[in-house]
Amino acid sequence: MTAKANNPYRDSLAGLEIADPVNAFFDFCKERDSIRRKREAGEPPPWTQDVIFQRGRFLNVFREDDKGTKAVLRFAEPAKGSLTKLIHALFFARWCNHDVTLLALDPAILKKPGHLRHALLHEVQQPWSSEVYPVVSAQWNGRAYDRLNACVDMFPQCTPFLEECIRGARGNVMKANGAINAEFRMSNDFPLFMALVDLALFRPDLMDPNSPVPTGIGAAPYLDLLQKHLHCANHQETAIQMIERQDIDWPDARRKFTPIDIEYLSCECRKYFSYVNGTKKFEGRNMFVPSETGHITKNQQSGSTPPSEAAPSAPSDAR
Repeated sequence: MTAKANNPYRDSLAGLEIADPVNAFFDFCKERDSIRRKREAGEPPPWTQDVIFQRGRFLNVFREDDKGTKAVLRFAEPAKGSLTKLIHALFFARWCNHDVTLLALDPAILKKPGHLRHALLHEVQQPWSSEVYPVVSAQWNGRAYDRLNACVDMFPQCTPFLEECIRGARGNVMKANGAINAEFRMSNDFPLFMALVDLALFRPDLMDPNSPVPTGIGAAPYLDLLQKHLHCANHQETAIQMIERQDIDWPDARRKFTPIDIEYLSCECRKYFSYVNGTKKFEGRNMFVPSETGHITKNQQSGSTPPSEAAPSAPSDAR
């Protein structure tokens, strides 16, 4: 993903000693998923005795539990019969990244730029896009496209290029990501990466769900701890070992982790231990406030969503 030189989270865990970051990772996952189950069962808050979980927002352990990912997949479902249309729908969805907008649109509108622009600016709830993660400008044919113009004008032009890169990557998310961003030249290519990971859910023959994935800036500090503790050569090897450790540390988990799970959960562990370390504060958008009934209201999503869903502590905090 993006270069780590300017990573604002680089020193977020500096000086903090975590005796066993592997155990801490799985303890985080088990407690976070326990909170989700209690909340969904309608139990009253708090759903945990952990003060950090009570006060802060975190993503769900399994991204298929998130309303944002569900909206992306629901939006793209009608397009799955055509690879070109599916790619177009998924890239638009991750650039938009707003469940309300995606639920209001049909992917057929993507082929009608004028109608799409009007719909995004005048027909759907505003803002039409989510700021959970930053969507920076992308380059195409010598022109820079901001978020709106990428959604409306760029994707209809570049979808054949995206398909070519995806086919050429032979299932490897990192290769596809690198090939596409060599053209897009995005300083933060997280939405690109997420669209590729979403494609793996529809077309595992083209994007391998178990492919190695890039490391986002938010995940890097905790993955560094795991890598050192496990004596691995890189973050990708670290993810493999963490997946193997799941059989020992969380054998009754609902499903087996994949590399993308390890990556974004490392981001969430970085956030959790940043609170412990005092480098992150419970303020503003960081704060989670449960509803009185125990059910989640529109603006009270307690970190139950992956990289594109629940509002993180800052727009760039997702990765």
